[in-house]
Amino acid sequence: MRFSIGGALVALLAFDGVVANSWFGRTAYNKWHETELERWLSDNGVPYPTPADRKDLEKLIKDNWNDKVVSPYNSWDVNQLQKYLSLRGEEVKKGAEKNKDSLVEQVKSSWSDTEDKTSEAYTSVSNWIFDSWTESQLKSFLDYHGIPSPQPRTRDTLLTTARSNYQTIANKVGETTAYPGDSLFKQWSDSDLKSWADSRGIPTYQGTKRNQLIANVRRNSRVASNNLSAWSASAAATAQSATQSVSDAIFDTWSDSQLKKWADERGLKVPQGSKRNEVIALVRRQNALLSQSASSVSSNAASVYGAATSSAGNQYAQATNDAALKLDHLQSAFFSYVDWAKSQVGLAASTASAAGVSASYAAQKSASSASKSASSAASSVSKSASKAGQKAYDGATERARVAGDYIKEEL
Repeated sequence: MRFSIGGALVALLAFDGVVANSWFGRTAYNKWHETELERWLSDNGVPYPTPADRKDLEKLIKDNWNDKVVSPYNSWDVNQLQKYLSLRGEEVKKGAEKNKDSLVEQVKSSWSDTEDKTSEAYTSVSNWIFDSWTESQLKSFLDYHGIPSPQPRTRDTLLTTARSNYQTIANKVGETTAYPGDSLFKQWSDSDLKSWADSRGIPTYQGTKRNQLIANVRRNSRVASNNLSAWSASAAATAQSATQSVSDAIFDTWSDSQLKKWADERGLKVPQGSKRNEVIALVRRQNALLSQSASSVSSNAASVYGAATSSAGNQYAQATNDAALKLDHLQSAFFSYVDWAKSQVGLAASTASAAGVSASYAAQKSASSASKSASSAASSVSKSASKAGQKAYDGATERARVAGDYIKEEL
């Protein structure tokens, strides 16, 4: 078979064309239905002609994809920028609270989405579209469509069930799935939609129509999903421990899912169907209890520590000094013994050195343990600490004797 350079170039160009038109890159929407193309343009406030040719719709999306999806933060106002950072558990840099340019730079530095990532994400919307839903919203969605609730019924199992049935439900109602329609939010009330947007700093105005409220949720769900992932990974920075309290102000910036997660981690039961303001009231009360408990423990610990250290200084110093002196004496004698062994025989000396190091390490560890024991006991009596030091010395001496016997056997 003759190899043709021209044929290879043609094949290469064809391959590049396939890659360029794959789901990866700016053409993720190439396989969308025309109604989805129009829906995306409408959600993002991009005017389009009606009727319009499909190619014209795709071109409009292409021209706006980066600004609206890849890096939308450039068009956010100060409030939305601040809320974005708060929902990730990040503190706004001091002095930049109202400076939009500084906030944009801070958001940009923590932004993880790229053109390829966003394009890939839209190949499977079910992986993230439900992430910011509350447990009750997930259950209501499944109940409405006749999907049995999983057991045990937790938010995670409800979320998994919603994702796995997303395509089936869409097919049943004759809806598209790449950029979902309004029917996905059928069980959400207008107040649910507005609350979702308000908690993320997304502008909504009195009298905003339902379709616009849905557009806010749908357009920003990808960002909300990313924020939840970042928050979970870092435990929101301000709530790293299940016993740690946080500033009450931060609860107002958290999503329903974050509030529920915080409560679950602290064993706080949130009644099914609780409204957002009721959940916030519950977690604030629990937070206050944690703060009081932490303050009490800290105060008591400081008091006990102060009394112990003020009454035990000299005894502890004496005990640790005794242990240290005895350890120095032991190490000096032992390594002298090892040097003697080395002068007697090569192989045995090597073995003796290894045994000596092990014994020396054991002696150090024992003396260190004695020092720690002395520290705890010194607050009551120095005699206990001295005994601990003597015990460490005796133990280390015995280990040295055993090592010495081993050397003699080898010789």
